[in-house]
Amino acid sequence: MTRTPLIAAFLGAALVLTACGGDGGDDTAEAAAPTTRSVTADNGTVQVPAAPQRVATIGNTTQPYIDLGGKPVAVTQVVESTLTKLPADQQATYKAATNVGDQEIDLEKLAGLKPDLILVQIDDAGFKAIEKQLTSIAPTVSWSLDTEWKEFADAISEAGNTSAALSQQKTQFAEKVAKIKETYGAVIKDTTFVDIARAEWSDPGTFYIADIGCSEIARDDIGLNLPEAAAGQDPLAYANLPYEQLTSLSKYDVITYPVTAAGQPTVPFAEVANLNTWKALPAVTSGRALGVFCPGNNSYGPVLQYLDSLDKALATLPAKE
Repeated sequence: MTRTPLIAAFLGAALVLTACGGDGGDDTAEAAAPTTRSVTADNGTVQVPAAPQRVATIGNTTQPYIDLGGKPVAVTQVVESTLTKLPADQQATYKAATNVGDQEIDLEKLAGLKPDLILVQIDDAGFKAIEKQLTSIAPTVSWSLDTEWKEFADAISEAGNTSAALSQQKTQFAEKVAKIKETYGAVIKDTTFVDIARAEWSDPGTFYIADIGCSEIARDDIGLNLPEAAAGQDPLAYANLPYEQLTSLSKYDVITYPVTAAGQPTVPFAEVANLNTWKALPAVTSGRALGVFCPGNNSYGPVLQYLDSLDKALATLPAKE
């Protein structure tokens, strides 16, 4: 078996796409439709199938491609905590594909599946280590870790030929954002928010202020007044804050925190929610601590779920005294 390291990643880089014309026909025959398109991504310009049929997804491309209606023939491992948040039909699509790796990619298994397109988003060093092997199997399009999620959705859609699904999702996103801003405009204008969380990887006895992920959508798209790191500084979410600092949250009008789809505090955050310090915070005692479900923020599907949850949470806010 040929195996090679795979390092998981988060977000990728921008992609520009241009159509590639097909071979010209003669004067008496209609020109044939192009069979390939020219895609420019982080690994250069790649000729990909105009309508790929057997797509392999590596790293962070799996969930966005499935979210756009794609049915990959090969996938790499999606962590269980992410997988369980996907809709049932998307979980079924993922499980129907052949898993070709977790920390390593089984290149022989991947080649045996005969993909006609490979989509990749892992760290740059990891991709460089396997780039030649992947491109020898099928046209390979790769993005690095720096692309904003909307650009990444555009990139996956264009490369994978799922533009109809993307257009529908974008329309839904715009409608939901507009509804929230219109419904809660006064609240948004006059309220200070802070989004806090605790995750499986958090140090014992700590929480963090979330200024990345779904918090970015609440801040940048909805307009919530949320704290964020200064320009050029690491995100606030990178700092583990001891539970003693929960009292510093008293200066905010509203606190948002992570819950499951059923509305219960996530397992890591339940530890915070059971603390007397938390229970004594003004936002908690006044009903202004809001649980919000964030299944992810690297494609429109989970973001739409987040917006629905945020909408319902804001509707429960009591009026300011």
